Amino acid sequence: MELEDHIGDIIAKARKGLGINTNQAAKAANLNLINYSRLEKDGSLEPATNVSELGKLLGLTSNKLSMIANGWTPVINLYKYKNIQQISTNEGMEVHCYLVWDEETLEAALFDTGWNHEPILELIKKYDLKLKHLFITHTHHDHIAALTPIRKKFPNIELHSSSPNAPERQRNCTKKIIKVGNLHVSSRETPGHADDGATYIIDNLPNPTPRVAFVGDAIFAGSMGGAPNYYKLAREKVQSEILSLPKETILCPGHGPITTVREQHLVNPFF
Repeated sequence: MELEDHIGDIIAKARKGLGINTNQAAKAANLNLINYSRLEKDGSLEPATNVSELGKLLGLTSNKLSMIANGWTPVINLYKYKNIQQISTNEGMEVHCYLVWDEETLEAALFDTGWNHEPILELIKKYDLKLKHLFITHTHHDHIAALTPIRKKFPNIELHSSSPNAPERQRNCTKKIIKVGNLHVSSRETPGHADDGATYIIDNLPNPTPRVAFVGDAIFAGSMGGAPNYYKLAREKVQSEILSLPKETILCPGHGPITTVREQHLVNPFF
């Protein structure tokens, strides 16, 4: 699976978040405006590009930018973890949701819905699961497009989100542990990309599965979600609430491949 963002996307997100114009960025990069614009658009890195100076201007780590440009990809995948399933749907943009269940009780939790509920229902039927909880990382449409049909199919499902518009009983509480069979789910507030951004962490998974965090669009493998209006907040929350987790923690984003905290410390130019 390709990374969600190429080097140009990363640079553009940082530039817009800091309010830096393209002329300033092009000058730092030692590029004319046409070549700089091409860099942001499609990730075309000219040999003359001064990645170091551009990184300094944008607050990005230049050696990590180079790693992304040179084709870094995550090494971890979910295939060996049978009770964690990534479900990808595409309506002009691919988005992931995740289904997780306790192997003993078969109680299950869904993290976001993606565009289409049918692949979710197929997995629930395949494994004979009891869907009890739906955790929303944020309420951007691509992440909750299938919310209504899921609620119709499972009218007793418990919803969890950080939306201020949600009823009080559905709102996340960072001190609360939600039990899904023998699994424990906690939440952390990660606004920035979205006002109601939340990250969910599953503990008590059977060995050898490490801790797993469902991060929505707060962070991607090698990048982060766009946050032009709350850029500083977004970075601070990823740093304090996600990258502070144990390094072996698996990060499951809403777009692009999964990764780990350890990998993101090593390669993510924003941190």
